[in-house]
Order: sequence, then structure tokens, then C-alpha cells
Amino acid sequence: MLLFAAAFDIKVTWMAKHSLFLPPMGWVLRAMGGMPITRNKNQNVVSAMVAAFETVPHLVLVVPTEGTREKSEYWKSGFYHIARQAGVPIVPSFLDFGNKRGGFGPPLSVTDNVQNDMQYFRDFYFGMIGKFPEQFGPVRLREEDNTTP
Repeated sequence: MLLFAAAFDIKVTWMAKHSLFLPPMGWVLRAMGGMPITRNKNQNVVSAMVAAFETVPHLVLVVPTEGTREKSEYWKSGFYHIARQAGVPIVPSFLDFGNKRGGFGPPLSVTDNVQNDMQYFRDFYFGMIGKFPEQFGPVRLREEDNTTP
């Protein structure tokens, strides 16, 4: 992700668990655009990121992909709520290990229809193979189960 951003001359901010930011590597990761997130505390990360979009011009937030550690039946939905509340588009990125290619897709301006919005990502990622395909679950948010079509 960082190499792609550098290749396209895009300064990105990315979120990762706070334990990765301990000295001395923490200083390096912050310099590379890292933002520590404490996931085990009840913090409102979505509200904090929406506020960051309101105060930082040209902020590009990168959320690491799913399927890197263990399979999950749902994607974490913070990226979606940040984009919707901040009024910013989501630009999907990919590393397709099956076809040995990577890149970015067209941006999606999210709507109030989570199922339609997530269908965009299901279509976009269809046929792509991650580095650990056995750990990649379905492209869906828990919120989709709570909506009517």
C-alpha cells in the first residue's frame, strides 16, 4: 500500500493497531503516515476521523484490507461510516496475487443504501485472489443483515 502511494505520489494516512507504534519503530511508522488506533477501548474512531477530514485539507485515509490475519464473516465497517459521515469517496485498492497485479479502482461516493454500496465492492473484488485466500471472507458488512432490500 505504501509503495503504491509513493508510486502515485499520494501522501496517505493509514490506521493500524496502537501496539505497532511503540518506540523505536513507532516514530518511523508515524513518519510514514501511520495513525495508531486503540481498538480494545471504547473510542469513537469514526467521529475522530470525520473531524480529521473536516480540518485537514486533502486528507487521504487508507484502511488496511481484510483477510490479513484471520477469516471473518464480516468486514469491519469503520471505513464505510467514516466516508459516509465525512462525505468523502472510497477508492478501492487491490493486490491481486492470482494475476500478479495491483492498483486502484474508481471511487465510490457512498449513499444511504449499504447493500448497493457494498455490491460495488463485491463486483470490484470478484475474481481477485489475496496473498492468503483461505483467510478472505465474504465482502459484506454486518449492517447489511440489518437492512431490508
